[in-house]
Amino acid sequence: MTRPRVHETVADLRQGIAAARAAGRRIALVPTMGALHEGHLSLVRAARARAEHVVVSIFVNPTQFAPTEDFDAYPRDNEADIRMLEELSVEGVFLPSVAEMYPQGFATGVTVGGPSAGLESVTRPHFFNGVAIVVTKLLLAALPDVAVFGEKDYQQLAVVRRFVTDLGIPTEILGAPTVREADGLAMSSRNRYLDAGARRTAALIPQVLTQAIARIEAGEPAASVLAEGTAQLAKGGFAVDYLELRDAATLAPVGPQSDSARLLVAARLGSTRLIDNMAVARPASGWA
Repeated sequence: MTRPRVHETVADLRQGIAAARAAGRRIALVPTMGALHEGHLSLVRAARARAEHVVVSIFVNPTQFAPTEDFDAYPRDNEADIRMLEELSVEGVFLPSVAEMYPQGFATGVTVGGPSAGLESVTRPHFFNGVAIVVTKLLLAALPDVAVFGEKDYQQLAVVRRFVTDLGIPTEILGAPTVREADGLAMSSRNRYLDAGARRTAALIPQVLTQAIARIEAGEPAASVLAEGTAQLAKGGFAVDYLELRDAATLAPVGPQSDSARLLVAARLGSTRLIDNMAVARPASGWA
């Protein structure tokens, strides 16, 4: 195994990518905030299937955290992350400083409408503007042929697809399936915040999603199913931010035009906020 080349500046990243392109290799980028786990590694494997030169960025982006959120406490272990990527023969790791990404005097933003409306934006109105600017900068720094994002952050994936299309950034955006623990909980860097009891309780989220989807696909009215699911989570100890059914393509509320949907949830267990989503097929009788 060869240790990935670590790029700390955009200039060095571009130099490494230019050499790979000169050798005729396709480039894939996997943006992450580090604290890597099997979910991230599945994105790297998806990237490898599409490109010969894979770069993983590790950057905890301050612009997507509100002052009350866990930016300082967000788990960081760059050396452990690099060792994991070495085992997957990743060619490059982009590990910029905050000053490299947001130099003194930085005054530019990217604002996204469409799929950013509602859901995460209700409780985190700052979030998608922060995501949009950092992902734009990462894509312009690397100009990869393909960039891979996880479906666990489904609204984020939809937002990225929207602004990449709107801005004409020449990168294919690939969504990779959510990786789950044995009890169904979506893998997340924030799962490590849960103590043993909370970790057991957290498995209620995929259970509620699975049960609700079965009922909706059987033709039951979504509104009543979601109200019961919200109550079930609250009874289990969660503070529910949302449990909503949205059009899978646009994330607008589901309507007669929706071919498929996504059931999305965000809920807090103590101080830990967990999100998840699952696909919902259109019922034979239509959306009730």
